[in-house]
Amino acid sequence: MKKVITGLFVLTAVITSCATVQSIVKSTFPYTSTLIIPASSETGKTLTATSSASSFDEIFTGNGSNTSQISQVRINSAKIEAENPSNQNLGVFKSVQVYLLNGANQTLVASRKDVSTTVGNSLVLDVDNSKFLDDYLKSGNVKVRVEYVLQNGLNVDLSVKASLGFNASPASTN
Repeated sequence: MKKVITGLFVLTAVITSCATVQSIVKSTFPYTSTLIIPASSETGKTLTATSSASSFDEIFTGNGSNTSQISQVRINSAKIEAENPSNQNLGVFKSVQVYLLNGANQTLVASRKDVSTTVGNSLVLDVDNSKFLDDYLKSGNVKVRVEYVLQNGLNVDLSVKASLGFNASPASTN
């Protein structure tokens, strides 16, 4: 009986530690980009803003030298926040679409249509996690393009921060 209990304890410890390791290895890493929406932007018209994105995650530092350690990168969260002025209601947007750029290629990663006029200074976007984004993030030169339609005009230029969270799995060693 003592051997059975010890065996169950060891098995539980192994299973728990494997789940912990997987949780650490398959983690979320952020990318941020600051974009400027000019006060001169017309309402009701589709406009764009583009900016470079950066990450402080160790996998992507050192000119992408560690990117071979991950695969199956997908987006898992996206939001935009007013930075300047920080109290700007993002209900000025009618719709927002966020794209990742890689040279001439682009892919839609998040969007929000019919934004409420009372949303506040932070807007959570609906993500499209149906695509692997390895090529976009491993390129080392990540750019974000926001396509937007304003439903209300702006009095001053608006600076927004786009925060994108990505999940990755460890690369197979085959």
